[in-house]
Amino acid sequence: MTVTKKTILAISGSIREHSTSKSLLKIIGELGSEHLILEFYSGLAQLPYFNPDIEPDELLTVRQFYTALKNADGVIICTPEYVFSLPGVLKNAIEWTVSTTIFAHKPLAVIVASASGEKALESLLLVMTTVGAKIPKEASLLIQGAQGKLDEHGQITDPNLLLKLNQLIAALVKAIDT
Repeated sequence: MTVTKKTILAISGSIREHSTSKSLLKIIGELGSEHLILEFYSGLAQLPYFNPDIEPDELLTVRQFYTALKNADGVIICTPEYVFSLPGVLKNAIEWTVSTTIFAHKPLAVIVASASGEKALESLLLVMTTVGAKIPKEASLLIQGAQGKLDEHGQITDPNLLLKLNQLIAALVKAIDT
């Protein structure tokens, strides 16, 4: 039996080149390679500040973001916590979707990878639920002390984290299939 791979838009809330969030998304791409094709969205820094007076269709960067979201079977967001909240570039991107139904019933997995992260996870879940995303309980993960769970090559050193990432992948795949 042939497995049809699901296209997942992977969004890192960090725009740093070598961030923990990006490393984790790459690991998820490798772990889920049997079921998923991860497409990395790299345009967060190019999105203009959200302005409800501007028609999104007028802006190429916003149209490209919408297209990437629409074409994905599911989305995974992995982000750090900045000052007990979401990074501004990630929140800005989400704000561009507020007046749309792009996230309505879209299967979504969320990860906050930070020193603490509780407030960012709480905020991310609230915001994404508000825009209508479908977030299975098992597809929400807080990774506290995230940097200490990866080695200098971006590989997981914590077997418990590996288990949780595999569970998150399975939950996202199941949400897409149902």
